[in-house]
Amino acid sequence: PSGGAGRRSRAGKVTGSRTGTMLRPGAAALVSLMRAARGGRRCRDPSLCSAPPPQPVIAAKEPFPVELKAGKTYGWCACGHSKRQPFCDGAHKKEAPGLSSLRFTPARDGPALLCGCKRTRTPPYCDGSH
Repeated sequence: PSGGAGRRSRAGKVTGSRTGTMLRPGAAALVSLMRAARGGRRCRDPSLCSAPPPQPVIAAKEPFPVELKAGKTYGWCACGHSKRQPFCDGAHKKEAPGLSSLRFTPARDGPALLCGCKRTRTPPYCDGSH
């Protein structure tokens, strides 16, 4: 095609921006992706050009030993910003929008090691990933 970013004609068809040549069907998504990659202003398909998801910060490089009660629901901090580690205090709403706490209810009373590094494959429990 033309090498330009592409525009919609009055008929709604995608054309090359410099030559007016018609682009293949499906090229509109590619045009949007190219525009977004160049820092352009528009992106028609957010799934193709959205920012990567936010990543949690490491709250601690070791697990948090806690005593849990069966049947009680807890909120485990998944963002790493809570001042009440390993539990959520709502800090993700300001510090890490897009992340939220993990609500869990243990099956039995007793001690548990809750992840502090936020990299566990078995949240909220520590798996040694740190």
